[in-house]
This record gives sequence, C-alpha cells and structure tokens, in this order.
Amino acid sequence: MNPDKSASTRHKLYDYIRLADDKKLNAIYSLLEGEIEEASEWWKDKGFVDELDRRYKALESGSDEGFTVEELKASIGKLRIKRYGK
Repeated sequence: MNPDKSASTRHKLYDYIRLADDKKLNAIYSLLEGEIEEASEWWKDKGFVDELDRRYKALESGSDEGFTVEELKASIGKLRIKRYGK
C-alpha cells in the first residue's frame, strides 16, 4: 500500500473508531485484541530492546550525536509539508 493510501485509510479508521458506538467498538477491539496486546508489550521483543540498548549506548558514548529538539522539529515540519502539503 502506498503512503498516501495508508494515511487516508488511517484517518478514515480514526474517524470511524472515534464515532463508533460501544457495540462496534467492542467488536473491533475483539478482532484486533491479540495484535494490540503484542504491540503494547514492546519490552518482550528481544530484538527491539537490543536495538534500543545499542542506540542508547551510541548516544552515551558520543559515537552517535543524535538530534537536537530544534533539528527534530524542523525535520518533522519538512516531512509534513512533503507528505501533506501543510
């Protein structure tokens, strides 16, 4: 799926879930419950935790300088304009 289609689908789902009645909301949650629980327990994913540890050590040692908050905000702004035109 291309990024524009994904973004459009995501927004439609947000809107639908935001306005859904309790019965529909419970049905959607039941359908996705297993996946939601897996995604929320990131600390059980050894590969992900190892990657976080590696990146943290690189920042602490200075081998990765990271980004300032200002650089990050500027980057997000550029990506937002590129993707959404705003």
